[in-house]
Amino acid sequence: MIGSPPRDDPMMSQVLTAHVPVLLDEVLDWLRPCPGGVLVDGTLGGGGHTRALAERVGPEGLIVAMDRDPAAIEAARTSLAGLPVKTVQGNFCDLPEVLRDLRIAAMEGVILDLGVSSDQLADPQRGFSFSSAGPLDLRFDPMRGEPARRLINRLGAGHLADLIYFYGEERYSRRIAQAIVARRRDRPIETAAELAELVRQCAPRSRHERIDPATRTFQALRIAVNDELKSLEIALRRIPQCLQAGGRLVVISFHSLEDRLVKDAFRGDDRLEPLTRKPITPTPQETSRNPRARSAKLRVAERI
Repeated sequence: MIGSPPRDDPMMSQVLTAHVPVLLDEVLDWLRPCPGGVLVDGTLGGGGHTRALAERVGPEGLIVAMDRDPAAIEAARTSLAGLPVKTVQGNFCDLPEVLRDLRIAAMEGVILDLGVSSDQLADPQRGFSFSSAGPLDLRFDPMRGEPARRLINRLGAGHLADLIYFYGEERYSRRIAQAIVARRRDRPIETAAELAELVRQCAPRSRHERIDPATRTFQALRIAVNDELKSLEIALRRIPQCLQAGGRLVVISFHSLEDRLVKDAFRGDDRLEPLTRKPITPTPQETSRNPRARSAKLRVAERI
């Protein structure tokens, strides 16, 4: 269970999360958490899904909550204190090892929410927000991997353009890559705000487009520095072995590449029966309350 905050850190009691969980009612409907149940939230984030699940399994149950971001784990010590939650810093593709260490044989359900949390967007030192004057980092775990600012300041224009096109599906990828290379001849690009402004000059927003022109480039860089697609591929192969018969895997994706991986994995795994023929999307009411939910797609499969 989550322990109390350290007594010598009075500020911990003031930790709050700005994150609003996406498709929360749908997650609860499909995972069907019951008193005494044992489930996994593989993407703790702001803790919204974890809290709702923990309240339903009650003191006799357990929610194993994982996240690669140490800040999310630390914040959860306060925000989820008193609930039946065990937090683990790590990648959800390592779930079998985590459960083995916890001596848990099988789970009743797993939720993976592949989006970025509002808390990460709000942290100026992480670079997830386009307006951030802090370093362009974009790593979920700041202690692992290469920050995005180093990546864009070392890759050649061709490699950078391919990365932005493949992971971000950005049609102006070559123009953006060439602008980045030209700019760094004068000085390196260090902040999210610098990169966002440069991308906007290369990828103008159409009248019918609601997202910021920098969205796809930032998405591509974030996927690259965190190796997100590889982690998801591995997780989709390994997580079914962690589910008991009738256990369910729920995945919320925000990117067509992610959704395709999930759809193909659910259809191609003999251990799973897909329960959602088409992905479930947020209602207009939810997207009006939480615009960041608008691209979410939820799929569900059940262990045979």
